[in-house]
Amino acid sequence: MTDMATLRQQAAQARAGAAGSTSMAAPRDRPESPEIRFSSQLRAKKVQRDDGMEWYQVEGYASAFEQGYEMYDFYGPYTEVVSKGAADATLAADPEVVFRFNHAGTPMASTRNSRLELWADDQGLGQRAFLNPKRADVQLLVQAIEDADVREQSFMFRITSGQWSPDYTEYRINAFDLERGDVGPVTYGANPHTSIAARSGEFLDLIPNLPPLLAREAYSRLAQRSDLTVAPAPVPQMPAPTRATAPASSGRSISMLRTQLLVALEED
Repeated sequence: MTDMATLRQQAAQARAGAAGSTSMAAPRDRPESPEIRFSSQLRAKKVQRDDGMEWYQVEGYASAFEQGYEMYDFYGPYTEVVSKGAADATLAADPEVVFRFNHAGTPMASTRNSRLELWADDQGLGQRAFLNPKRADVQLLVQAIEDADVREQSFMFRITSGQWSPDYTEYRINAFDLERGDVGPVTYGANPHTSIAARSGEFLDLIPNLPPLLAREAYSRLAQRSDLTVAPAPVPQMPAPTRATAPASSGRSISMLRTQLLVALEED
């Protein structure tokens, strides 16, 4: 099996070859609104706001700046980094963003009702949401955070500016747009909308057009799976040749005709 360092190098070479003399703008086949997850120390507590009501305040960082994480594109693995300052322009435009769990379900807060606050600092993109404690989904989320069952956050955005490193091993996001995106906690691993079960059909559709590098690596890894080892199919047995049998005679033989002719002559 190819080690990750070699796989990264080969993928970078493939990108460079595909780009030719022009610089590749973005990772090939990247979703228009990618979902990026970061480990984040989530905090949840009850607070009283100026309206006199009690709310659950959930706070943490939806992204981390200047910290590389692994991504894949059409050619293979690469490192992606969100630049410090990448959120400045979108935050200055006062984007409409909602707070949701696992990027699904009814929003629990939004920037439009002033119950979702966003900011950017040296660490990353921070968010502070004020959630209605009367909602059952909010109660479950807060309990999961307190039990440390939910420990990561994510945000969905649109890349507006980015660039590859000269050797095509790292992609840096220099600016992104949060308008009509979302932030919030996510469970560890794939959520229901990006699970292997949901994406298996997409994967199968991609197999015929996988570049040679990824196809070879996929073949190598699949060969290591013991659950895919099957007994060779039996060779079909050809039926033994049968001796041709003479067709049953029909009509009269020459001997019979001769005998009948002789009898007829004697009678005459």
